[in-house]
Amino acid sequence: MVRIPYSTSREKPLHWVGSSKKDYQAFPTEVQDDMGYALGLAQLGGKHPHAKPWKGEGGGVFEIVEDHRGDTFRAVYTVRFADVVYVLHAFQKKSKTGIKTPQEDASLVAERLKRAQQDYERTRST
Repeated sequence: MVRIPYSTSREKPLHWVGSSKKDYQAFPTEVQDDMGYALGLAQLGGKHPHAKPWKGEGGGVFEIVEDHRGDTFRAVYTVRFADVVYVLHAFQKKSKTGIKTPQEDASLVAERLKRAQQDYERTRST
């Protein structure tokens, strides 16, 4: 069972950075459904059992991995900010180097995390 903290009953908005929403919407419907549930839990302050920490960007950044018909799909999001969940990247893993995430995707997550930080600071100061 997934527990949602009682004190966080207010749903946080979900903000999509860059092309993450368009990329996510290109995923198979079944993958979108499963990832959507996990993102919904994050909006309510919970964490899906399959969400795991994203390595390299510190705390508060997670990835959801879904396998579907031999393909692997990932969505990376952050809950670092008090009032919002940012989806940083959504992609189909096509690495030829085993389980390691391609550097291009890792760099994109880092760049979009910086953009999310800037957006959060800008909207908080207005």
